[in-house]
Amino acid sequence: MIDLAGFGDQLLLGAAMTVQLAVAALIVGLVLGLLGATARLSGFAPARALAGAYTTVVRGLPELIVVLIIYFGASRLLTTAAAALGYDGFVELSPFAAGVIALGLTFGAYATEVFRGAILAIPKGQVEAAHAFGMGRWLTFRRIVLPQVWRIALPGLGNLFLVLLKDTSLVSVIGLEELMRKTQIAVGFTRAPFTFYLTAAVLYLLMTMIAMAALHRGERAAARGMPRLRG
Repeated sequence: MIDLAGFGDQLLLGAAMTVQLAVAALIVGLVLGLLGATARLSGFAPARALAGAYTTVVRGLPELIVVLIIYFGASRLLTTAAAALGYDGFVELSPFAAGVIALGLTFGAYATEVFRGAILAIPKGQVEAAHAFGMGRWLTFRRIVLPQVWRIALPGLGNLFLVLLKDTSLVSVIGLEELMRKTQIAVGFTRAPFTFYLTAAVLYLLMTMIAMAALHRGERAAARGMPRLRG
C-alpha cells in the first residue's frame, strides 16, 4: 500500500480540478472551433484571413507560452481597462479563468481544422438538395450539416480532448491547484517525489481511460444507423 502521508484527499481534489478545467476548456474550444471552421469556409475574405491567422499563430506556439501570455497579458489589459474607468488597483485574472481561456484557445485552433475537414466531407449534393427544398443557410447548417459534422469530427475531437486533459498540468505554473500542483506541494512537504509523481501518473491514466471509454461510447452512438464498411 502506498503511503501518501495524508495527501491522498488533496490529490483527489486536484484531479477533480483537472477535470473541471478540461471540461470548461473543451466547451470554449468547441465554440471557437466551430466559429473558426465556419470562418475558414466563409466567402468573406477578412473572416478567412482572421481564422487562418488564429490557427497558424496558436498552433505555432507552445501551450505553456499561451498559458503565460494569457495569464499575465490579460491581467495587464484588465488593469489598464480598470484604470481608464477610475479604478487604481491591480486586476488579476484567476488562474482557473486563464487556464480555461489558454487551453480553450489552443483546443479551438486544432478543432477548427477538424471541423473544417468534417464540413468538407459532407456531400455538396445534400446541401444543394436542402436549398432546393427552400431551406436557408442557417436551417441547412443546423439540420443537415451540423448533425453530420459531429459524427465525422468526433474521433478527431476525442484525440484532441485526451491531449487537452494532459495539458491541464501546464496550468500549475500559474498557481492553479490542479493535480500536478497538488502533487508538487506534496513532494515539497514529504520529499518523496517518486511516490507522488507515480500516483499522479496513475490518476492521469485513470482519467484518460474513463475519457476514452466515454468517447468510444459516443462514437458508437454517433455511428448508429450508418452502414458499416466490410473489408
